[in-house]
Amino acid sequence: MASLATVCNRILSGSRLEMVSHTRVEADADAWTLRALPNEDVYLFVKEMNNSRVVREANPHERHAAWKMVASGGAVAALLIAVLFPSAYSLLSGYKLETLRTEQMTLVREKAKLELEEAALLNPARLEELARIQQFVDPPAARVIYLDPKAGSLALNAKK
Repeated sequence: MASLATVCNRILSGSRLEMVSHTRVEADADAWTLRALPNEDVYLFVKEMNNSRVVREANPHERHAAWKMVASGGAVAALLIAVLFPSAYSLLSGYKLETLRTEQMTLVREKAKLELEEAALLNPARLEELARIQQFVDPPAARVIYLDPKAGSLALNAKK
């Protein structure tokens, strides 16, 4: 099966084929030259400029836009804080609650320890031993005087 290029070559045989081969030789001679760089013909002149004395003209709309941006940023920040505050407060309350529970357990243990010490110190056998060591004796019944609160000579909180 012949392609279109093969058919054209058969039809155009002769002088045209020689012309095509001649241009091909010229293309081969030009194959080693570089093509032009893009924007090679553009020349840029740099002029030094001193803008130190130039003052920018104030734009009244920019100031309004800046204050509007500050206000909207503040509103967004306040809204974000208002949204996140309850969860942060509950988190901190949880920490405080756990701290208080730990402190309560410590105090309950300390109270139990103190009650045990008190029971050991107030043991009747121990008190009798201390009385014997310090030579405490019970007074005889004849030496015990019972005071009458109705006599009025006592400083009691009794009702008259």
